[in-house]
Order: sequence, then C-alpha cells, then structure tokens
Amino acid sequence: MNKSVELITIEHVTKKFNGNTVLDDFSATVKSGQIIGLIGKCAAGKSVLLHMLRGSEEYKPDSGKVTYHVNCCTKCGRMDLPIEGKSCPFCGGDTERKDVDFWSLDQYDPVREEVKSRIAIMLQRTFALFGDKTVIENVIEAIDEHTPRRVEKAIELLAFVQMTHRTLHIARDLSGGEKQRVVMARQLAKEPLFFLADEPTGTLDPYTADIVHKKLVEYVKKNNICMIFASHWPEAINKMADKAFWLDCGKIVMEGKPQDVTAKFMEGYHFEKQEITNIGQPLIKVQNAEKHFFSVVRGVVKAVDGVSFEVDEREIFALVGLSGAGKTTTSRMIAGMSPATGGKVLVRIGDDWVDMSQEGFAGKGRATPYIGVLHQEYTLYPFDTVLQNLSTCIGINMPAELAKMKAIQVLDSVGFPKTDIPRILEAYPDTLSVGECQRIAFAQVLIKEPRIVILDEPTGTMDPITKVIVAKSVLRARETLGETFIVVSHDMDFVVNCCDRAAFMRGGKLITIGKPEDIIKQFDFQGSDEEDACQEAEGSE
Repeated sequence: MNKSVELITIEHVTKKFNGNTVLDDFSATVKSGQIIGLIGKCAAGKSVLLHMLRGSEEYKPDSGKVTYHVNCCTKCGRMDLPIEGKSCPFCGGDTERKDVDFWSLDQYDPVREEVKSRIAIMLQRTFALFGDKTVIENVIEAIDEHTPRRVEKAIELLAFVQMTHRTLHIARDLSGGEKQRVVMARQLAKEPLFFLADEPTGTLDPYTADIVHKKLVEYVKKNNICMIFASHWPEAINKMADKAFWLDCGKIVMEGKPQDVTAKFMEGYHFEKQEITNIGQPLIKVQNAEKHFFSVVRGVVKAVDGVSFEVDEREIFALVGLSGAGKTTTSRMIAGMSPATGGKVLVRIGDDWVDMSQEGFAGKGRATPYIGVLHQEYTLYPFDTVLQNLSTCIGINMPAELAKMKAIQVLDSVGFPKTDIPRILEAYPDTLSVGECQRIAFAQVLIKEPRIVILDEPTGTMDPITKVIVAKSVLRARETLGETFIVVSHDMDFVVNCCDRAAFMRGGKLITIGKPEDIIKQFDFQGSDEEDACQEAEGSE
C-alpha cells in the first residue's frame, strides 16, 4: 500500500479583483493519493483557486500561502513525491525534501518552474490541441524529446484514455469528448505530481464523462499523486472525490464527505417543467441530410448519414447522443455553417422554404440573420466590457441608451441578479467566472432577436441553480418572443426539464425521436452497449 504524505498545503489564501473578494481565507491540505472536489455556484471561487495553484501570475494570492512538498534529486534536479529515502526514478541519484513556498519565489525561479512543469491542468471548454496534427502527433509533442520510446509511450497513453481507435485522426475533426480525452493524454505525458481540473467533464455525454472520471481516479491512485478538481456535477464529486469543499462567494460553506456536501448543496434544486400547447407549423425540415467528407487518413467520413426530422415553430428540440454522434454537425447544417453534401436542410422564412446549402442572399443568406448560435467553444472580446460585448462588438448599431437598455434586459433574462447587472456591464470577461461568461455569450445570441436559436452545450459549465435559471430563460424566450430552439446537449436533466422532444443520434444516424424522458432510457442503453463493445475490443487485443 502506498504511503500517504502531504503534497500541497494551502494556508488562508485570499484573492481580490477590483476590490471584490473572490477567494476568502481558504485553507486545505492535500495528500498523495487524495482527490479533492470543489463544488459551488458560478463565481464561487473554484476556478480562482485552481489558477492560483497552477501559478497564473494574475492569480497571485493577496495573502496566505501555498506550499508544494516534493523531493528533489541532488544530481539531476528532477522532482518526485516527498517520500523519505526514495531515490530519483530518473537517474537513480539521492533526493532531498523541499517545501516550496510557491508564491514567495520569483516568477522564473528554477525550482518554481520545475514545480509548474509537474502540474497537469485540464480547463473548462479549452481543448489545447494542435488542430492540424493527428492525435498521435499531439500526444508525442507533449512528451519530453529526451524520453526514450516516445511513440510507444504515446500509444500507451492513448490506450489508457481509450483513444487508440483515433490515433491517425486529425485533432480538429474529433468530437468534444474525444478532444478532452486527448487533452488528458497530453497532460498525463507530463508525468504530473499534481493534477488540477476545472469542469473536466462538464460538456461530455454521461458515458464519456464516466470514462474520464474512472481514468483520472485510476491514474491518481495508481501513481499516488494528488488531484484537485472543480465540478458542478454532484455525481462527479461523489464518484471521484475523497473529500469535498462547497464554496460560495469565495468562502467555504461546508467541507467533508462528498455525499454529505453535495446533498446539502443540492437542497432546493427543483424544476417544474412547463408543457406548451401553442406549437406552430414546421419551421425546419431536415430531409435525408448527409454530411460526408474525405480525409487522406480516414477515407470517406460519414459525419451525418441520412438524417430526417422536422422542428415546429416555438418548439424546443434536443439532439442527444454520445460524443461523435453527429449532433453538432447536424446543428451546423441547420445554421448554414456547414452545407449538407446530400439531402436537404430547409428553414422557413415567411412563407418560403430556404435551402441552407445554397449560397448567396437568395439561399442561406436570407435565413442566417434570423438564426442565432451559441457555440460550445464560444469566445468573448477580452479587451472590451460586457456592455461592449453585447452591443458594438457584435455589430449592433443603435443609440447607446437603447443598447444599454437591451443589454440589461438580456442579462436579466439569462439569470443575472438585477443588483449585479451594473457591475457586470462594466466588467471585462477575464474578471468573471466561466459560467458567467457563458451566460453573457447566451445573452449575445438573444440580444439579436433571432427566430431560431441553436444552443451547443448551453449548460456545460453551469451549476444546477444556474441551469434552472437558463432553462427558465429558454422557456421565457419561447413564450414571450416565439423563438424556436435546437439544443445540442449531454445534460440530460436539462433536456428532460426543458425540451419538448429529443432525437437520439449515433454514428451519424438518427436512431429515434420522442419525449426526452423516453429518449434518456435509449441513451443509457446505447451507452451500455458502447461500453460492452469497448471491453470486447480490449479483450481481443
């Protein structure tokens, strides 16, 4: 059994931005083999703590101390776990214990840099991959060039994250869940002593999320390192964490056993689904639509293959399925961003049906002004305020007072408290939480008053309370503005509580359409089949 030793000591750290306290007197001790889970609403301070532990200069604590405990080789300088009498696993030299006061050292101090090099990080909605390179090239690039057997090691890492079936695929062509697993392989290539993860599975389907959860736990326990991760999913905290902290406005509300902490956090989380009776006529028609493309490595890829369905006016329609099922590609064809290579994708404008594969104003150019899209990997303008992001930056041309009034309205509609809106309007995106930025991106879509709104993973980085707010925002927009929604999501709670119908996709094909509560059973069944298939494939190798 591995001996447990202290790896990180966090003592009374506090951080303020523009006079606002975002982390308030946080303390914790993290031991080897231990996983700490952080849960809380958006802007609770979870990401701030992780960036502070990572060593991002703008997150240097205003007070308090972060200490990393390591062994350093007296011969080659390589760091390892602080186990007494342990030789360097790299060169066999003697080691000595060091307690590294992380933020007291200069920014480029060699010891601090070595600590940072042994910290792995997985960030929200950030797929730090080389898009034009293959999966195997991405992983090889992350392995030190002096490491022997780099290719073999890369293959081992891809096998560990169950991605050997995508070895030669181009990274940009992967699904979100596949990209996340490649990111994990790249981070594990560092041979980390400390693992930080910010919503590592927030935008993944349940099956892929479960793979990531299990693999992260397996790696931490097997290698006796430590991990601190933030998640809005109580299930993720319960499955992965040994100890949980509930944060709110930077303060620790509760700490203890994960099940106890998440149960308390979820008290009051309730949502009443509203049935709609005034659904209109068909607004979107997808008729035997295909999206095929040719890859030098993979040959003909059938991203979407013979899909047909209709969406009625004022309907909230969901596309669900495992990562790589073709959901996002289908939504992009509806938006006119990725023309179908076969079949038809039609959108009704007035009394006319517009072919979204036809270029020009007579084609999709007539419909796209009435279609709003919230992308999974959205971006805000970092050097402009939220008010500017909601007006001039996105091409809205109107008097300043009217623009501000509309900005206030949409921020209210996506769940920002009225008392916070004046502060939010003047804030810059990098001073806000990821969940807050995601709601601002949603507001960017709504402020243009589209008739059709496509939401790609709209709740991926949101806590349960904020999800309720966003769900109510979607329902309110449908009720008051008559908007129609296409929701691409792995968040089955959101789909069940918010959507009228759901289409289950797999391997580019549409398997079935029905009520969300019925589709979720199909989703679970298909996930089990996929897991069995993976296990059979592994057993045959």
